[in-house]
Amino acid sequence: MSTMRELRFVSDGQSCRGDLYLPEGDGPFLTVVMGHGFGLTKACGLQPFRDAFLKAGYAVFLFDYRHFGESEGMPRQVLLPNREVADWQAALACVRKQQEVDNQRIVLWGTSFGGGLVTAVAAREPDVAGIIAQCPMMDGLASVLEVVRYAGIGQAMKMTGLGLWDVISSLLGLGPRMLPSAGKPGELAAMSSHDAFDGYTALMPDGVPNEVAARIGLVLPMFRPVTQAAKVTCPALVLICETDTVAPASAAEKAAAAMAKATVKRYPVGHFDIYQGEARDVSLADQLEFLQGL
Repeated sequence: MSTMRELRFVSDGQSCRGDLYLPEGDGPFLTVVMGHGFGLTKACGLQPFRDAFLKAGYAVFLFDYRHFGESEGMPRQVLLPNREVADWQAALACVRKQQEVDNQRIVLWGTSFGGGLVTAVAAREPDVAGIIAQCPMMDGLASVLEVVRYAGIGQAMKMTGLGLWDVISSLLGLGPRMLPSAGKPGELAAMSSHDAFDGYTALMPDGVPNEVAARIGLVLPMFRPVTQAAKVTCPALVLICETDTVAPASAAEKAAAAMAKATVKRYPVGHFDIYQGEARDVSLADQLEFLQGL
């Protein structure tokens, strides 16, 4: 039977919450460090992945970014890519101090936006044993252009305008202005493709807000992990959803091609399909095979 203990770590002066899950047996264990994607927390649909890793005999450290979930950070729901990269590095430093963790076998696991984040982190942290990037957002500019494709240039302009309002409002002490993370087609949201709202909200338990500070619309095009992929020297498993409308598959293919030791798995599904059902089962089998080889 697995056990869990809470760990706190500091990222740029703010306390972040993570949970270390340990499998049965004696360590030190290969450890999978897990972080979610765009605006989501450790409580949002990652349990099946966590449980599969534990059952296979691996430890898991699952954490929340600053401004989200059980971690500190005010105002809430502020998503800034460079801060989340720093949170990953702080989480990694925390995990390395745990006696049950095999420091030679730490794997970074990120999904969606988190798949891009682990790529950026691995480019800075060459000692990690591997990364798993599931339906990864490897190019913020490509994701914005995808929004333009399915929702029109007006949608991107509205997001930019709301982002500017958010920054000005915060500078004036009036607090942030929020942008829905996922909306239905035609609604103003960071993601409003045909499958975004149902797929995104299906991951969210009660109490998790479907919104982020709108300033993300200003910085997202500049967050491009694909440009750092060539610096990823560890083994990488890149799981690509071929009909992805959130994180374009072409950007993930380009990033994987630039990595030194990338294994690519492709699935004929959309961005959110990989979190459930048969697609998740197939993906998890591929992930466990990758971990067994490390």
